[in-house]
Parts: sequence; C-alpha cells; structure tokens
Amino acid sequence: MHKKFLWIIVGIVLMNGIGMTVVFPLLPFLLGNYLPASQIVVGMSALASVFAACTFLAAPIFGALSDRYGRKKILIISLLGSVIGYILFGIGGALWVLFLGRIIDGLTAGNISTLFAYIADSTEPQERTKWFSYIGAAMGIGCMIGPALGGPLGAISITLPFFVTAGIMFLSVICTYFFLPESLSPEKRSTHFSIKSFNILGQFKDIFTMKEARALIIVGGFFYVGLGIYQFNFSIFLKDIYSWGPALIGGIFTLIGACDIISRAVLLPLLLKKFSEQNIGIVGLFGLALGLTLIILSIHISSPVLILAAVMSITLGEGLFDPSYNGRLSQSVDESSQGKLQGVNQSLQSAYRVLVPLAAAAIYSLSPGILYGVATCVMIGSLILFSKLQPYIKK
Repeated sequence: MHKKFLWIIVGIVLMNGIGMTVVFPLLPFLLGNYLPASQIVVGMSALASVFAACTFLAAPIFGALSDRYGRKKILIISLLGSVIGYILFGIGGALWVLFLGRIIDGLTAGNISTLFAYIADSTEPQERTKWFSYIGAAMGIGCMIGPALGGPLGAISITLPFFVTAGIMFLSVICTYFFLPESLSPEKRSTHFSIKSFNILGQFKDIFTMKEARALIIVGGFFYVGLGIYQFNFSIFLKDIYSWGPALIGGIFTLIGACDIISRAVLLPLLLKKFSEQNIGIVGLFGLALGLTLIILSIHISSPVLILAAVMSITLGEGLFDPSYNGRLSQSVDESSQGKLQGVNQSLQSAYRVLVPLAAAAIYSLSPGILYGVATCVMIGSLILFSKLQPYIKK
C-alpha cells in the first residue's frame, strides 16, 4: 500500500492522542461539579475502571468483526463511539451521563487494535516494527500537545475541551471515510463469524491455541505488568521518597515524553537498519530492567541523577521493545486473524490497567522497595522469555 495512506494512519493516531489527553487536566474539576472533594479521586478511578472493563469485553469482538467486514468500517464505528462519548461528557448534567459516555466509548474501543491491524495488512513483515514505532511516537506527541491545549481551553469553559475532543475525533472519522482505503481485501477476510463470535472467551481461546501468538502474549503480559507498576506509582514515589512537588514531577514527565518520541521516531528506525527486531527488543527489556533497578537503588541513595538515569533507561527501553514486540506479534498470525489478535491484545492491556494499579497500591503501602523489586523481577522474566522465543517465531 502507498506510504501516504500509512502516514494518514499516523496522523489519525496523533489526533487521537491529542483528543484523549486534552481533557486530562479538566477531569478533576468536572467531577467536582457532581462529587464532594473527598470523592473525586474515587470517581476518576471508577470512570477509568468502567472504560477499561468495557474495552476488555468489546475489543476482541471488534477485532474479529474487522477480520470479517474490513478495517475501515470498524475504525469509523469505533471513532464515532468516541465522538458520542465525549459529547456526553460535554453535555453532562448528571454523574450517570459521564459514566454513559465512558461506557459507549469503551464498548466501541476498537480503534487502536484496528489501526494496528491496518498497519499489519499494509506493510511487509520486516516493515511493521518501524511503522508501529511511528504510531507510538505520534501518540506520544499527541499526549504532550493535548494537556497543553486542555488547560487554556478549560479556562474558557470547563466543558469546552470535551467538545473540542469530540470535534477532533470526528475529524478522524472524516479523514478515515474520505482518504483511507480499505486495507483488508475480501479474499483475505475471515469467513467465520456468527453469534458465537460474540463470546470473548472463544476469541481468547482461538488466539491462545496459536503457539507463537500465545508465547508472545505471555511475554507481553510480563512487560505490561512491570511497566504498569512503574507508570501508576512513579509520581507517588517521587512525592513520598523525594518530596518533589508538581513542577519537578511535571518536568520528569516532560522528559519521559521527549525520550519516548526520540526512541520511537529516531532511534528505533536507525537501529532496524543494522540489528534484528529480536536483538533490539532484548536491549529494550534490559534497559527497562536496569531502570527499575536504579529506582530501587535511589531509595537507599538519594540522588536526582539516579532518578533521571532510571527514567531515561526505562523510557528508551520501552520505546525500543514495545514496537518490536508488536511487530513480532503481528507476524504470528495471518491476515485473516490480525484484528482478532490485536483485539485480544488490547483487551488484555485493559485488564492490566484495572488490576495492576490495585495490586501495586497494596504492595506500595507495605514498601516502595518491595513494589519496584517485584516490577524488576517481572521485567527480567519478560527478558528471559523473550530471549528464548527466538527459535519459535516466524522470520
């Protein structure tokens, strides 16, 4: 497929990143209209959990639908679900309206898995990691732009950013409908879709019966759990252990965004010219394990230098491994199962986002050192498993 269409996909991901994060700075203030101050954090957690739970249920089904009926139709439906969800947020009026918006958005949350399947359809296997990397970089750029826009827009009106987000998502729908061709030709589509296909356990069973996909998803589980522990707790860690305030913590997250973009958009494409995806992925996991180890060390040796080194090591490692992992994962099934595979993968990530913060919070209350020790061990486990997978994965 012509590269200009792949760049349209990257542009849609960029708009999604901006749209999703424009509203981040405003959520606590919006919920303040419906909840007492002491319950705002509970409300935010509940909204996130509802969205993740709906995505867990819907993503495998939308993935299978895209295998049967094509990527473009499912992508449009998914983006329209986000448009409706954010319009409901903007309208508001009652707490249940906000939850309804999150439920609709979650139940149609097939856009990321469909975009990944679109890339897999449209590229040769050896090109996919590079394009998955560009998608990650576009999402990172969007996530940096979004909050910067959300603050000024929210100063005009607390609900304006939600309507702006709906507009950005609708622009993605327009771009998809008019400029993006279908990537999955009819002869490559799945011929098996019935009422039984709405059973998500059946979707999981289909993917986990594939040896290569199952092995990679297990590796990805270790990776996402270890990374999730770090992402959920790191700002709390900096506040509790180093007594850093919002300005310093915000600066750290700016550094994370910059390192992520550099690793995905610049470093990884250069490394792919000389090294295999397998070796790049191994280096990325080693960087993640090293960074988590440095965080443990920083508990006993108070040093901002150790924190900076840990952040850079983790972020660069993630930027190298994540696209390599998704590239290899896409090669583990044929074209007719790409949507189902990506849907199952997205569904599992939603489950991790619900369960990991709960478990991490419980362990963190006992000891931050123990928590990051667990994260390091989990990441080392991912490194060992990924290293041993090489003989069994298609080239």
